[in-house]
Amino acid sequence: MQETAVKDAGKDALKNPVERATELRAALDEANYNYYVLDAPTIEDKDFDRLLRELQDLETAHPELITPDSPTQRVGAAPQAGFAEVRHEYPMLSLGNSFGHDELRDFDQRVRRGLGLGPDDPPVQYVAELKIDGLAISLRYDGRNFTRGATRGDGTTGEDVTANLRTVRAIPLKLREDPPGDKLEVRGEVYMPRRAFAELNEQLEQAGKPLYANARNTAAGTVRQKDPGVTASRRLSVWSYQLVGAHGLETHSESLELIRRLGFPVNPNIRRVNGIDEVIDYVEEWGNARHELDYETDGIVIKVDSIAEQQRLGFLSRSPRWATAYKFPAQQVTTKLEAIEVYVGRTGALTPVAHVTPVFVGGTTVRNATLHNIDEIRRKDLRVGDTVVLQRAGDVIPEVVGPVLDARDGTEWEWSMPERCPVCDTPAEREDGGVVWRCPNPWCPAQRLGGLLHFTGRGGVDIEGAG
Repeated sequence: MQETAVKDAGKDALKNPVERATELRAALDEANYNYYVLDAPTIEDKDFDRLLRELQDLETAHPELITPDSPTQRVGAAPQAGFAEVRHEYPMLSLGNSFGHDELRDFDQRVRRGLGLGPDDPPVQYVAELKIDGLAISLRYDGRNFTRGATRGDGTTGEDVTANLRTVRAIPLKLREDPPGDKLEVRGEVYMPRRAFAELNEQLEQAGKPLYANARNTAAGTVRQKDPGVTASRRLSVWSYQLVGAHGLETHSESLELIRRLGFPVNPNIRRVNGIDEVIDYVEEWGNARHELDYETDGIVIKVDSIAEQQRLGFLSRSPRWATAYKFPAQQVTTKLEAIEVYVGRTGALTPVAHVTPVFVGGTTVRNATLHNIDEIRRKDLRVGDTVVLQRAGDVIPEVVGPVLDARDGTEWEWSMPERCPVCDTPAEREDGGVVWRCPNPWCPAQRLGGLLHFTGRGGVDIEGAG
């Protein structure tokens, strides 16, 4: 179909606009499926764009040919005033965390006890999945048509971002075959590929605009843009990881195969494994290999494969007993501690912050890291000019772990806490028995600005654009 559509693109399609529009829609949908689901592109980008332009021209000339699932309807929606709330029919729960192999084995033992399995019983069948560092979403279909997309929010209530998600080419606007039942909900993770993130920052740099810190926050912010045109202009993608409801299936792995057939991208690195030892092998395999991927991952999700066993194990208050998220250890890099600057918070606390040579770690470029207080600096024996070890895991604030003592050459120097507020020059005071130095001046400009930003921010009256 795609080859035919490309071959016939130069012909007079308007002789039979209904047939040509149908052919173009099918060719474009097939191209998206091959690219995002099968990871096997069959036409070049320029040919895809040419077919899309032809369909747009055809629908402009014949508006009656426009269908809700047409590839042209991914873009063009008017900017939104805000996002309506969506209450999830089934809560989007969080997962319990596991750190290290011992905690993974503890999880396996809890599962086995919950299923009444003894040491002589066979291993539990699990599915191991890369944990994508993006924004969790819910996609609802009525029949074969995409009707609503929502963010996870607090797990119970999210935001309706349907117009924005329609612009993401990896999300099917129409399922490839009839789903089981009248309604279908699939959950997944929206992410921005590393290459797309790098290209976006390159464009911003050329335009003299501030750069984005990391791909995860950029993807989340892009999904929540009020103008779907902005979302459409950025190359987001999706990995789907859950079919809500059993739908007569016996295993989670079967449900993943079903949603793949329906047209959803499912990560090809997902693996069905036999017992906790194979889970740990998978974790070890991807501990380093994940850095070669074109998307950010921050762990491994492990799920009991049998749906019947999932139902027997049940749920805790906010997480399932049949799944856990293994967190990769914090990435560590070395960089140079160039300077230490004191920042004044809204409560007057004086916090030393390290300025380091920019370094990429944990999915973002780090330039600054909190040093907490002078006692922490002394305990770690940090000096300006040191080569230091820095780490960051997920969204955790970057941390200076300590100096590389062997790298010292005698040019480093010890830093001391200033005796006066760096903003208003008021003598600083240290709390009795405490570690925090403060500016006692309530009229300090830094404190007043910090208080104003706190009041107008999300923790206060939430004035949009403030700060």
